[in-house]
Amino acid sequence: MDRENRKMARRSEASSSGSGRGESVVVDYGRRRSSCGYCRSVGRTSISHGLWAHSITVDDYQDLLDQGWRRSGSFLYKPEMERTCCPSYTIRLRPSDFVPSKEQLRVSKRMERFLDGTLDVKREVESKEDAKTFNSSCSSVHHKDSHLKTRGSSLGDSEKNNKEEAIMHYLSDEINKVAHSCIESGDFPQDIELPKASVKKVSPAKRKLQVEGSEILIYSSNIAFQLAATLRKAKSAKKNVNEQEISRNDAEDNGLSPKSIAEKLSDSLKKVGENSGLSIKACNGHINFYSSAKEASVDESAAVAPAPKRSAIECKSEGCCLKKTAENPQRKKRKLEIRMKKSCFDPEEFALYRRYQMKVHNDTPADVTESSYRMFLVDTPLVFVPTSGDGTVPPCGFGSFHQQYVIDGQLVAVGVVDILPKCLSSKYLFWDPDFALLSPGKYSALQEIRWVKENQVHCPSLQYYYLGYYIHSCSKMRYKAAYRPSELLCPLRYQWVPFDIARPMLDRKAYVILSDFTNSANSESTPIPASENGMESQHDIVRDNSDDFLIYDYNEMIDPEFGSSDDESGSETSDLPSVEIIDGDVSNILIGFKGSHLRYEDLRHAFGPTERTYLESQLHRYKNVVGAELSERMVNSLG
Repeated sequence: MDRENRKMARRSEASSSGSGRGESVVVDYGRRRSSCGYCRSVGRTSISHGLWAHSITVDDYQDLLDQGWRRSGSFLYKPEMERTCCPSYTIRLRPSDFVPSKEQLRVSKRMERFLDGTLDVKREVESKEDAKTFNSSCSSVHHKDSHLKTRGSSLGDSEKNNKEEAIMHYLSDEINKVAHSCIESGDFPQDIELPKASVKKVSPAKRKLQVEGSEILIYSSNIAFQLAATLRKAKSAKKNVNEQEISRNDAEDNGLSPKSIAEKLSDSLKKVGENSGLSIKACNGHINFYSSAKEASVDESAAVAPAPKRSAIECKSEGCCLKKTAENPQRKKRKLEIRMKKSCFDPEEFALYRRYQMKVHNDTPADVTESSYRMFLVDTPLVFVPTSGDGTVPPCGFGSFHQQYVIDGQLVAVGVVDILPKCLSSKYLFWDPDFALLSPGKYSALQEIRWVKENQVHCPSLQYYYLGYYIHSCSKMRYKAAYRPSELLCPLRYQWVPFDIARPMLDRKAYVILSDFTNSANSESTPIPASENGMESQHDIVRDNSDDFLIYDYNEMIDPEFGSSDDESGSETSDLPSVEIIDGDVSNILIGFKGSHLRYEDLRHAFGPTERTYLESQLHRYKNVVGAELSERMVNSLG
């Protein structure tokens, strides 16, 4: 009798599982093997566990995030860390502790300048394009340079500065491309993170001291010194010795000196110099950009030419003139609106996404279909929870949202996010390529952090900003650590470990059980400033290009591969378990079978011995990857 009562209680519990915030119904797709979407190396594979979610509550998805899961549309996946070539650690940040870096502050100020009308992004983009391609419109180097300068002199001082900034931005990008090509060619080690180049304008006073023949120094970069330091550190780490033990002679012999690096880079930049009408030379570790003395002097005289005198009739006082300048009606202020709307198909958003994919990622029209867009960024299994007004749900509710960035009525960017009980989880971003110089990736991340801080007032449980996966072994994916102080999820025990503690371990090995080292590292490590770790410069490379989210090929993912990789070997970390083996009892797993929700214990009799053996082996694996609590709370649908 007692046994029957327990069965009835379990049936009642299962049937009421959909109350409150809904219910979670998933299909277990087992383990998947696919080509890596990050390193894209031949023969390298990514192995993950997969679930297809018909529906999932925000509470259950929050718990899955805290066990290393992530979603692509309605497909949920979790990398099998010790068997994948690029281990992916969940990373999060507590916005109340966030300290913006100098670069992040510059992004905010640049947007402020754009909104108050002092920065013309489209003009700056045109100037940058001029720096790349103006040789096609002029027949000689002199005419090319004159064309750019004449156009610049016809603009105001602010616009001229924008033009110069765009040229320096272009030259910096070209240096970065050349540096990365050195990795591909084997000149630099494969596993290092390169610092981002910065080209600076040389002051007129220093130009006169740096005349070389008939040329005058215009711009310069010291990236070779930073690269040399990075290469020495990498070499030191491999040898397990202090950096100081690597002598300067050893550095010279191995091509690690700033001088040899500058010469290598400047040689590779010759074509850039030809296109821009500049002469590029290496000088004592610096990469210098020269222009002819004649053209530079003409440009200089135009820059310092005295302004025409104002008559007393035109202006009676200096203050009056300043006031008129401040009230210049030509300065057009812009209005930015950030709108949070529930995930749904919007033709305007799709048009922006299509343009973004084709221009930024070079996709063809056939690659960007409405169905693939819906499946990836519109479809969501999250059960929407409306605001309650009792301080437990934010004003927008819980669920999946599209955060629109609208400037003067024009949609310029869309951030796809999930709002969950503990966090805002950033999923994807796409934007108008015309606004690339505003760094929409960095700016949207700062706004998402700000959103969490503002909404903590309405919903105190909102404490975190989840940035997705951090991949230390992939240099272009390290930018997320620039949002400090962040922490990584231990892949074994699901404990959160400060990034400053995790980083030295990840420098040595791609896959690490982070929680094993937490106590010892707490007593030994010291925080590493963002300006020294070289990561903040990587953000635009990835988030602005949205490569931080792995888009699955659904045609490959649709058929389960149960046990296909159980006997895989050869990985240096194959002896490390991906999850701790939990209680093997599967009796209480919640099963969806023929329209009913029952515990497995109540379904055993419905299967024969062979079917039962196979099913129980899958339920053991399912319980291990989702956890005992979720396996008893989510409905594992068998059909």
